[in-house]
Amino acid sequence: MYLVEQLPAAVWDAEIPGAPRRTIRMIAGHIHNARCSWLKTLGLEHGIHVPASVDRRKVTRRQLLVALGRSSRGMEALLTLGLDAGGLVPPSKRYVWRNLPLDVPHVLTYFVAHEAHHRGQIVMLARQLGHRLSNDVAGGLWEWNRRARETKTS
Repeated sequence: MYLVEQLPAAVWDAEIPGAPRRTIRMIAGHIHNARCSWLKTLGLEHGIHVPASVDRRKVTRRQLLVALGRSSRGMEALLTLGLDAGGLVPPSKRYVWRNLPLDVPHVLTYFVAHEAHHRGQIVMLARQLGHRLSNDVAGGLWEWNRRARETKTS
């Protein structure tokens, strides 16, 4: 959420070099939509609320921040479900891919890696588009304690 808040407006809809039909808006929206997909696959059957996906081509920054807050709470609920079930996210009928082990450490690591990949893309693309993020913003991505405190107060 911090990165989405801090992005220069000029990069939100800029065409991505080499992929002219994609934008940073679409990558950021994909993070939320991927969360929703996993919540539907792994959590819906167990009573976890699945937020609505966003239209990656039209979502506003404000709408995405609200949506990311909702999917963050869903992801937290999914991990809590796994912890409460002895460290394993309970199996669900929708999970047919079966390539991700459902122990909480693997599930958490997968989600962190997926989102880190896209945050890295966004930071790199902003730079390539001539809008290098300040050291305060880029460094702020690593200030996890501060970001956690901000989440609790919002």
